[in-house]
Amino acid sequence: MGHARRRIVRRVTRLAAVGGLLLGSAMVTRAVASEPSDPSAAPGATVRSAVDTGADLVERLGTSRTAGSWIGADGRPVVAVTDERAADEVRRAGGRPKMVSHSMNELKSATSTLGSAPRVPGTAWALDYRSNQVVVRGDSTVSSDDWSQLTQVAGGIGTFVRMERTEGTFTTRLNGALPILSTAGRCSAGFNVTDGRRDFILTAGHCGPNGSVWFTDSRGREQVGSTVRQSFPGGDFSLVQYASGDAGDGADVVAIGEGQGVRITGAGDPSVGQRVFRSGSTSGLRDGTVTALNATVNYPEGTVTGLIETNVCAEPGDSGGPMFSEGVALGLTSGGSGDCASGGTTFFQPVTKALAEVGVQLITAAPQGAGAGAGQQSAAPSPQPSASATQSAIAPGAASPGSSAPVGGGVEGSQLLARLADPRNVGPGLLIIAGSLVALAATRFIRAEQDRKAYQRYYSATWG
Repeated sequence: MGHARRRIVRRVTRLAAVGGLLLGSAMVTRAVASEPSDPSAAPGATVRSAVDTGADLVERLGTSRTAGSWIGADGRPVVAVTDERAADEVRRAGGRPKMVSHSMNELKSATSTLGSAPRVPGTAWALDYRSNQVVVRGDSTVSSDDWSQLTQVAGGIGTFVRMERTEGTFTTRLNGALPILSTAGRCSAGFNVTDGRRDFILTAGHCGPNGSVWFTDSRGREQVGSTVRQSFPGGDFSLVQYASGDAGDGADVVAIGEGQGVRITGAGDPSVGQRVFRSGSTSGLRDGTVTALNATVNYPEGTVTGLIETNVCAEPGDSGGPMFSEGVALGLTSGGSGDCASGGTTFFQPVTKALAEVGVQLITAAPQGAGAGAGQQSAAPSPQPSASATQSAIAPGAASPGSSAPVGGGVEGSQLLARLADPRNVGPGLLIIAGSLVALAATRFIRAEQDRKAYQRYYSATWG
């Protein structure tokens, strides 16, 4: 009788363990297959759609009725509006309105007033759409007297100007993803571009003046090209014309370290709240979010306007490197404060503005399904980001600075591992699986131990 009860208990335990394995596996599968609600990990098509919807609404409604847009926690576009009619239009377009007190016209008027005040190196300001404020920051080099004077200017504008002190210093950051060197310093190849006849590297403007000759080695034996167009200060971008006139194979790829790269499929403008990636030779591939747009930074060398503000870390050696998201080129590393140990603020030159200023187009990968080879270069205007644009990792090989070799792999495995490591998504399922495995092992151990004892009892009785 006792033996029968033990057999029933073992069977129930095994069934429960098997059920736990099935349940845990289903939970893990659903967590990995489904996209998290965090917009930073949302699919490229969804993020791009939210960015485009918000930008279209702001353009349609106008700067007197809106004050910017950003991506909400649910992945939907949020638009700051100043009246109910504008709010209704945002809702009809699938966005979420937020009523604010100050329009974009007022915010930009405030930045104009700040810009007309005496210049203070080490200060910066940007439009914080989510708080409907202009945020003014001063680094550790700004004296108390200068900060006090700037605070008085801000006080005269209104309470929607917020003053903040920050650690570190706002500096331009030399070097980057793939290094190019000259007598002006060491900088980074950003994106490959073309005017239809010649190919260029688009990089940071503070890297060197017109005429700077760039090499891939410190001995000056392997010449890349020379700077033919520069904007700094004011903007922060420049063109380095390839000495051969040709960027070479795989020019549509930017390096991200460890023998990997990302294919670029087009150029676009980011949205506040969007997840972005930056590549640099010092700190490698880093990610973060866009925190503000239309930023002005008073570097020691001069003032640069219209920058993208992010919380992506950067260090000296990362300047000129590419910023992108879902295969879409967004910016060139300009400067900032902090480092990748303590964090900080990094500013980027918008790619779209730089392309328009110098009259070139990105060399991009052919969109999937376009009938061209995956590595085909395009001299036509950069296409709109497609729904298939992804953070595809590829093997760069021995390509030109700023370019890479044909596709050799993908990041699907790393994305899967990242989701498996996220306890919010799969933790409970993994715990259930682990518990079930322990239960199965225990039942097998108990069964084996009982069989061993039964075997011993049987033979001890027969051996006499």
